[in-house]
Amino acid sequence: MKTSTLKTMLIGTVSAAAIFASPLAASAQDMPGEGTTVRMAQATWDTGWFHAAIYKQLIEELGYTVEGPTTLDNPPFYQAVAQGDVDLWVNGWFPLHNTYRPTFEGSAEITGAVAEGGALEGYLVSKAAAEEFDITTLDDFKRDEVKEAFDRDGDGKADLVACPPGWGCEIMIEHHLEAYELGDHVNPIKAGYAASMADAIAAHGQDEPILFYTWTPNWTVNELVPGEDVVWVEVPEVNLPEDMADLADAATREGVTGCVADPCTLGFPANDIVPVANTAFLDENPAVRALLDEASIPLEAIFEQNAAMNDGDDDVEAQAAAWIEENRETVDAWLETARNAS
Repeated sequence: MKTSTLKTMLIGTVSAAAIFASPLAASAQDMPGEGTTVRMAQATWDTGWFHAAIYKQLIEELGYTVEGPTTLDNPPFYQAVAQGDVDLWVNGWFPLHNTYRPTFEGSAEITGAVAEGGALEGYLVSKAAAEEFDITTLDDFKRDEVKEAFDRDGDGKADLVACPPGWGCEIMIEHHLEAYELGDHVNPIKAGYAASMADAIAAHGQDEPILFYTWTPNWTVNELVPGEDVVWVEVPEVNLPEDMADLADAATREGVTGCVADPCTLGFPANDIVPVANTAFLDENPAVRALLDEASIPLEAIFEQNAAMNDGDDDVEAQAAAWIEENRETVDAWLETARNAS
């Protein structure tokens, strides 16, 4: 056989192989997660389910099969992600969840951010009651006339819609009640948050004074608008648990709409909402790590979905899919980065 003929045959063979292999290679790169199952969790607070659904659908676009998300309280999630029983969630709140760091650090990690610095927490009071009783800080709830006005169950204490057991905010609220010596003056309601808030909103609708804890993003600030219906009240002074002591400056914020003062001493450091994932899982799935590092959800979008959900539109999966399509160009850039990382 002539050399030129052999070269021609070899070139043809290589070219054909390249042509037929290209779709397979491209498919593998487009779907780096094919054949892999991701075990996902989500928080018990439904205001975090929208971004959980978005991240789930984005991970599925990378070819992964997503199990869940399974709804878990904070303590079991952080233990499970450390042990590798679940792979991730996108409902970490830090520094609020700093108390769980000893449970997961070394086996799991924070990677990326859903929303940075925009997650506020604090205490709100009916605006009319705040003006009537001159309420500006939690210390005002030590006054008999204030306690009487906010005592809805007749136990002699002002009722505060607080957080259910196991939530990070429950620990912070208990710390505040002790630090400010409010145990004999304020009754923290620890039942289901949504039901407790619904009861408080109904009471507000009947012109009864209410005191409640909330965070943003949350439907509560759409239902009871700070500055119009309610006001943020301050804590007497910043007093944080020992593991948050270095975050004291972040517990006072400027420009908080509807606060009784500016800057506003909320008493809670502003939080980042972040993904937390098992480190071994991330090492084995660089596409997921890259996606978590790249993706983020505007707080305004979360506010809007939370308000719609509170109005009865509870199809979170459909809302997430709609947001993804409305932001397809941005989303595709995240997915491209994730695919390249694989």
